[in-house]
Amino acid sequence: MPKMKTKSSVKKRFSLTATGKIRRNVAGKQHGMSKRSNSFIRKQRGTKMLSEADSTIVAQFMPYGRK
Repeated sequence: MPKMKTKSSVKKRFSLTATGKIRRNVAGKQHGMSKRSNSFIRKQRGTKMLSEADSTIVAQFMPYGRK
């Protein structure tokens, strides 16, 4: 049986935590920061966890990500 391929877009955008949750970057921080409020910029720091419904979809594209 051949190896399954991981989607390249998924491996660039998502990562796994030690407990198996899927971590994502926050949206809206690439450009145009001058028009955003300081509170918005503070809230968008760091990473977020995917919801359970979305993580089942993304996990299909990471066949070797979690067991």
